[in-house]
Amino acid sequence: MDGLNHALISVSDKTGVVELAKGLVELGAALLSTGGTAKAMREAGVPVTEVSSHTGSPEILGGRVKTLHPKIHGGVLGRRNQPDHVRQMQEHGIPPIDVVVVNLYPFESTIADPACSFEEAIEQIDIGGPSMLRSAAKNHADVVVMVDPDDYQRVLEALRAGGVPSTLRRELAQKVFAHTSRYDGIIAEYLSRRRDGGTTEKFPTRLSLTYERSAILRYGENPHQEGALYRERGGTDPSISGGRQLHGKTMSYNNYLDADSALELVKEFADAAVVIIKHNNPCGAALGGTAVDAYVKARETDPVSAFGGVIACNRTVDLAMAKEVTATFVEVLVAPEFTADALAELQRKKDLRLLSVGPLNGQARKGYDLKKLVGGLIVQDRDLGTLPDVTALTVPTTRRPTETEYAACAFAWKVCKHVKSNAIVLAGATQTIGIGAGQMSRVDSVELAERKARLPIRGSVMASDAFFPFRDGIDAAAKAGVTAVIQPGGSIRDEEVVKAADEHKLAMIMTGMRHFRH
Repeated sequence: MDGLNHALISVSDKTGVVELAKGLVELGAALLSTGGTAKAMREAGVPVTEVSSHTGSPEILGGRVKTLHPKIHGGVLGRRNQPDHVRQMQEHGIPPIDVVVVNLYPFESTIADPACSFEEAIEQIDIGGPSMLRSAAKNHADVVVMVDPDDYQRVLEALRAGGVPSTLRRELAQKVFAHTSRYDGIIAEYLSRRRDGGTTEKFPTRLSLTYERSAILRYGENPHQEGALYRERGGTDPSISGGRQLHGKTMSYNNYLDADSALELVKEFADAAVVIIKHNNPCGAALGGTAVDAYVKARETDPVSAFGGVIACNRTVDLAMAKEVTATFVEVLVAPEFTADALAELQRKKDLRLLSVGPLNGQARKGYDLKKLVGGLIVQDRDLGTLPDVTALTVPTTRRPTETEYAACAFAWKVCKHVKSNAIVLAGATQTIGIGAGQMSRVDSVELAERKARLPIRGSVMASDAFFPFRDGIDAAAKAGVTAVIQPGGSIRDEEVVKAADEHKLAMIMTGMRHFRH
């Protein structure tokens, strides 16, 4: 680049903009700006010209029209290597604009406020901003365009080194079209949900999904499949996709699936909890006074399956837990964070993947659950259903649960929610005992949970993710030593199932809530 002419800056997010503006002025650029951005520059002592002064046209219609002018778009779109463009720009007094820095009206954050009115939302639809961005991105061979404050410093460094290379220009242009596409998609979804009378629909008529690629995987679920990880923009819920890998081999496709399952289950608990996942199902879960206590108890459920498992903990991993983890083979360990000495201990295992996801409390859990079909998607709310107080639920049996059984049922129910259907969990108040997952009949899951148990079943409780269609599951559980059951109810044979429980002197809780997980 021989030298900078004009740079146009108009941003809602002022992060880093003053430093950028000062750098551009030092490189010889004359700054153009609007409204609040121009004010911020003047207050910082940066020379700036209002767009209205540059164009000779005042802002009109309450600011709706200010940059939609030939002197702006001509300066951005004019090709510097085409004599006809250069001649016309000179004839009409249109100086080149070599840098465009714009981020858009905060439509997304505005509509996130439940009190936002339709009229307020409409006023936050940016018109001039996307137009300038798209113009600059189209002409990126001649114009450097920035929509992301994270790019300011590297562009300044490139300019100081003699010019912005074509690869970076193209990358910046691509970011613009991704940004404006997502922006338009959010607006389209918002409008498609609105109905006359101010009502809204949960699911828009057109669903726009924008994810950013954050990693290329070695392969997908199997070696003959290619794979990549994409990250949702704007997500606030602590997640595996947004986590930070601190150590170990590159995460695989299956590692991500298992780590996601482990983290989502461990989020269910306020007490110190550890979950071990194998092939997308829990093979152990427990609560403890400390993280290491919970881990040892979770591992006891099924030590064979726990070998090579994926672990999630809802507490900071300390040295005591780290030493237990390194005593066996583990694929992945997920936690909010790790102490320095724990990290040093865990890093002795060169292949062990360590993921930090940040604090698990205080974040709103929301969003869609998406399942890909060939040629389409099925979309639903995430299953965030909880039972705040199991003691308030229906007990149809003659015998009510004891205090210990209530606690065990509450624990088992949370675990069962994250087991593949048909799901059965045998548990005590703080520890899983046997887990039966993914069977085609519920009684098979009961029998599988019994066969998998390494700890005594007698005196445990049983959680079922859906109702019992026949009494055989209750009979099998009672024979194994189960004393209480928590299940949704709702079968046409509920009366038969409750009668079986009474015959075996079992207590039963009916939740009225199902947790299928296919």
